[in-house]
Amino acid sequence: MDRTITVVGHAAIDMLFDVENIAVHNESHPIINYDQYYGGGAANIAIAIAILGGDAQLISAVGGDFASSGYEVELKKYGVDLSLLYRFPEKKSTRAFVFTDRDHQQSTYFHWGASEKLKELEAPEVDFVHLATSDSTYNAKIAKKAAFVSFDPGQDLVTYSRENLESILENTNMLFANKHEIERVCDMTAKSFDDILSMIETVVVTYDASGSKIYNSGEEVTVPVVPVKALDPTGAGDAYRAGFLLPYTRGYSLEACGKIGSTVASFAVQNIGCQTDLPTWDIMKARYEDNFGKFPEIV
Repeated sequence: MDRTITVVGHAAIDMLFDVENIAVHNESHPIINYDQYYGGGAANIAIAIAILGGDAQLISAVGGDFASSGYEVELKKYGVDLSLLYRFPEKKSTRAFVFTDRDHQQSTYFHWGASEKLKELEAPEVDFVHLATSDSTYNAKIAKKAAFVSFDPGQDLVTYSRENLESILENTNMLFANKHEIERVCDMTAKSFDDILSMIETVVVTYDASGSKIYNSGEEVTVPVVPVKALDPTGAGDAYRAGFLLPYTRGYSLEACGKIGSTVASFAVQNIGCQTDLPTWDIMKARYEDNFGKFPEIV
């Protein structure tokens, strides 16, 4: 039986706008087209794990519009456990508004909505938790109680106090970050990268098109990306984490986890939207073997 992976963070509705130009003060420009997608790092990861066939549980704060938006039905359709969801009927659910112009320049606005309430809440005790982008105070609380902590500060790192960041890192078993975030973690904590490696058992650093590196007990494993025609890189990191964590809980090697993560990420970038083209385990396995050879056995 799979180990339940509890994912903490945002379940956001993404509003994506194509515009002729990004407006500055006192300007107005036409919107060429717009679409709505389901997103938020934690929900992206939870739904990807569930589609792969794992047991995923989501901890997030949602507003009174969560059910009417269709998002709740979508998560339940794939079997994501919503029993620990916090509901605030008087608040709006989290939303991201992303404006992209003809030159692919972007301007993004993020409305935390119900997620602002997380810092006031007490955290439950969970077994295996992945801390995605979320309120740092809440993440620090749940990190102290979980049996195993995977941590991905992501873009919300700028909102972390040094105290909360250090508290989480002290309880972290696995850290995910891109090359910019790991530098910021070092700067904020006044630690070297080697210090971080000595603190945390497994550190995974992603390098965009250059793939990822996995550091564990003095060993370093390089994992390449799976080449596909990419339409939208948004959500690739979340898909990678889902693809990494599920096989990790099943006992696969770290190298295999990285390659599975890379394979799952390749599906996420093929279409617009973070959850529109996520693979089942068998579909992922076929692409894995096309790129890396025979699918590995559990160690």
